[in-house]
Amino acid sequence: MRIKRIDPISAVKVGGVLYAGIGLLIGACVSVVMMTIGSAAALSDEGSPAGAFLGILFGAGSIVIMPILYGIIGAITMLISAWLFNIAARIAGGLQIEVQQ
Repeated sequence: MRIKRIDPISAVKVGGVLYAGIGLLIGACVSVVMMTIGSAAALSDEGSPAGAFLGILFGAGSIVIMPILYGIIGAITMLISAWLFNIAARIAGGLQIEVQQ
């Protein structure tokens, strides 16, 4: 079996979903860290209320923004990768794989 071409649109869909999931995991980690920093700033005597508010805001916002940014970046990356694969496969004759049934 030989893979000779990858449909760029299907690669964009898969890359967007895959990277959005990665962005969700990273956004969750950033959210926990930023909310912890914001809470610690709010509890300290020296911390400003604005710093605490920004820490909590960025913490909550990262869980939404990171998956969107990672999804867009992943989709663009997969589009370029599929395009480059199709050029290389045309030159080299494709990618040979073995499949067991």
